[in-house]
Amino acid sequence: MSLSSSETSRKAATRAELRQSGVKLTKTDSPKASVLSTKPADVLADLDARNVSAWFGDRKVLDQVSLLMPKGQVTALIGPSGCGKSTFLRTLNRMHELVPGAQFGGEVLLDGVDIYDPSRRITEARRHIGMVFQKPNPFPAMSIADNVTAGMSLTGIKIGKSDRDALIEECLTKAGLWKEVKDRLGQPGGGLSGGQQQRLCIARSLAVKPRVLLMDEPCSALDPTSTRRIEQTIMELADEVTIVIVTHNMQQAARVSDKCAFFLAEMGTPGVIVEQGDTTQIFDNPKDSRTNDYVNGRFG
Repeated sequence: MSLSSSETSRKAATRAELRQSGVKLTKTDSPKASVLSTKPADVLADLDARNVSAWFGDRKVLDQVSLLMPKGQVTALIGPSGCGKSTFLRTLNRMHELVPGAQFGGEVLLDGVDIYDPSRRITEARRHIGMVFQKPNPFPAMSIADNVTAGMSLTGIKIGKSDRDALIEECLTKAGLWKEVKDRLGQPGGGLSGGQQQRLCIARSLAVKPRVLLMDEPCSALDPTSTRRIEQTIMELADEVTIVIVTHNMQQAARVSDKCAFFLAEMGTPGVIVEQGDTTQIFDNPKDSRTNDYVNGRFG
């Protein structure tokens, strides 16, 4: 079987497994016209990191990392703790520079345009490149509905009431949350369970129509059922947004990602990418012995 055929079969098997586990696919759940799907076909974007280095003060934590994250695919960043995965993720939408003393070198190109170009506004980069954090961070006193549209208010995007209602339903549906909360949209987002709060954060990120969605260990604190729902959401969303996910769960990386990059920092050196490629190749036929040891649980 060819690599591409193997990868296609793996994805099909995963989707079948999700259906059997009781997690419903959500693309046709919403009876209303899709707000997000009216985006033009070319909205999908490649994200291309070139020679990215990062420092915290005098300590260099990433060294000359280059990685192409293809449009319409899920790229997983794997590796042991402390190897720079999350730092690299935060450089992809300029979150790294919020840390006092943090420094950055290199380029991050969104469809060929460097988001670090002095002429580019930070808010513009973060609107096109959204982020879901490890710990769910909804606005606890804000209603579920208002949480979904909070990002639009912060970025100055205006929308009519009918379109707003449709967008809320669309985003919650795509995040796999609509059926659970549709009768209590006015209740506080902080009243949801941990898994529901994480899906609410995904819905909030989708509302501003990002071209790329970054996810930093989005399932690390969730139960298996919530984790499976988040994974199903990731696979569904890859059709319309480029996704980059940091995960320590090798089974999760194998289930949801198309591409994989293995990060490593050895003996106090900055983090680098040891190997990158199709997920099937990284897990089934890695070129570097360190990659093979890591994905098979022999260290990390």
